[in-house]
Amino acid sequence: MADTKTLIEQAYSAFNKRDIDGVLALMTHDVNWPKVSEGGRAVGKEEVRAYWTRQWGEFDPHVEPLEITEEDGGRIRVRVHQLVKNLHGNLLLDREIFHVFTMKTGLIAAMEIGEEVDPAAGPSAVFAHRS
Repeated sequence: MADTKTLIEQAYSAFNKRDIDGVLALMTHDVNWPKVSEGGRAVGKEEVRAYWTRQWGEFDPHVEPLEITEEDGGRIRVRVHQLVKNLHGNLLLDREIFHVFTMKTGLIAAMEIGEEVDPAAGPSAVFAHRS
């Protein structure tokens, strides 16, 4: 679990620095990621890159891991503090939620948003407030 915890912490750090290549290096080629600000899923590194590029062009998210635990089946549950601002610096969201990661060959293969509406249903309500 120690190596997995370090990898997850590195992913959040790179995300918060807007280091797309740094985060993508920690993912499988066919990673499956929720498009929280748009709805649906991004599959594969290039779709994740395109999604984050669009997202960061409209919002300023910062996600800090608070607690990392391993669940049954090897899934990794991360309690995070999520802070989202628009590009003018106005606060849109400040809350704690869970991210649940699936790992494969030591890399991030998928992420789910815990305890939230199915992302396939559409964007999260916070992202309805475009800048």
